Amino acid sequence: MSSKNKEIDILVVDDEQVHRYMLCSMFKEWGYHCVEADDGDTAVKVIEKRDFDAVLMDVKMARMSGLEAFSQISKIRPALPVIIMTAYSSVDDAVELMKKGAHDYLTKPLDFDRLKLTLERALDHRRVQEKKQQRQGEQPQDSYALKTSIIGNSSQITELLEMISYVAPTEATVLITGESGTGKELVAESLHENSERSAKPFVKVNCAALAESLLESELFGHEKGAFTGAEKRREGTFVQADGGTLFLDEIGETTTAMQVKLLRVLQEGELQRVGGEQTISVDVRIIAATNRDLEKEVENGNFREDLYYRLNVVTLEVPPLRERQGDVELLVDFFVKRFAEKNRRTVDSITSDCLRQLTSYHWPGNVRELENAIERGVILMRGEHLTEKSLPLQVQKHFEKSGEQMPSRPATLQEAEKELIKQTLKETEGNKSEAARRLGITRKTLLNKLQRYEQQ
Repeated sequence: MSSKNKEIDILVVDDEQVHRYMLCSMFKEWGYHCVEADDGDTAVKVIEKRDFDAVLMDVKMARMSGLEAFSQISKIRPALPVIIMTAYSSVDDAVELMKKGAHDYLTKPLDFDRLKLTLERALDHRRVQEKKQQRQGEQPQDSYALKTSIIGNSSQITELLEMISYVAPTEATVLITGESGTGKELVAESLHENSERSAKPFVKVNCAALAESLLESELFGHEKGAFTGAEKRREGTFVQADGGTLFLDEIGETTTAMQVKLLRVLQEGELQRVGGEQTISVDVRIIAATNRDLEKEVENGNFREDLYYRLNVVTLEVPPLRERQGDVELLVDFFVKRFAEKNRRTVDSITSDCLRQLTSYHWPGNVRELENAIERGVILMRGEHLTEKSLPLQVQKHFEKSGEQMPSRPATLQEAEKELIKQTLKETEGNKSEAARRLGITRKTLLNKLQRYEQQ
């Protein structure tokens, strides 16, 4: 996504005049407006008076270092993306600044292609954050013009789709977090399908499924004879995804040695095949996913800080199914139709007991567990009605322990939904906002459903 469609103000902070002049000349060629500051203290004074779209700042400066300057800048303009320039000897300082909120760092001498890409991603990230702030306090929209397979109209899913619509058109690296089975891969697919890279490959790699040696070959490729069984050269997934998107699922399962190699590709946009010497340049957008708490993994020494902060440019959290119970019925309807067609079964209806059990269960395995339960139910069902008897035992036992009872009769999903809404409104004494919250849908969606039921 190009940033040249409007004037962008960049502040360059460096105590070397020649370096500032060179950078500003280049930025002007790229279509940016450049302002110079000869030291950290000057930068702080300038930023107090006016805002910028991004800052490119050296770490080592005479009067005020980049460390001290960033500390003050982040208080004045918290949303301002700051890119750090550093020599190899000062990389630790740059990583420390990223921990405190700096957008990224580049090592000197600068790779100008890398600088341009990093700057564009910083500008994209700022736009995403600004849109997110503008939306705070507003009622979420019910739908977006997105190509997506994500199912749900709860407030949590609506907000997630909204964030996808902001982030997808950018070049920002995205970290998707959430429990196993929540649908992180669907989020990654939606980001790719709604990006300017959608016509290019979307390549998926499960980092937990391969041993380190195999994962390295999978990601970077290998030369003929690089190891036993390497009978011919093979291109890795980075090259396969060139121009498109690479989805690194379960990134938290990688070893620290592999993390070093991944970091190099993210920093330089270059790689070497296993057993090879040729340097290969790639243009790939990285989307990573994890069910681990990477911040804790960093604290425990299991995940590299610098890689974490490069991946964590934009974070999208996928909510567990238990926090969006209002979406269960939509998912049930979708999965029933899918597996009925797949298994050539006729499902005329679902009993109220069955639907009540499905909506009251806590789904520790999230959407994946629900999907498996419905597939099992459709395969084992007797007749043309899906009943609770064909559900997994853990779902049935949970319902029995809860002591809930409901007359078992064939009902359409729409009828069961109407009954559930009626019961929830009764429990909230007619408070529609509270009922919508409990159902996991927006108030507007609830009002639309009530209006539709009145017309029936």
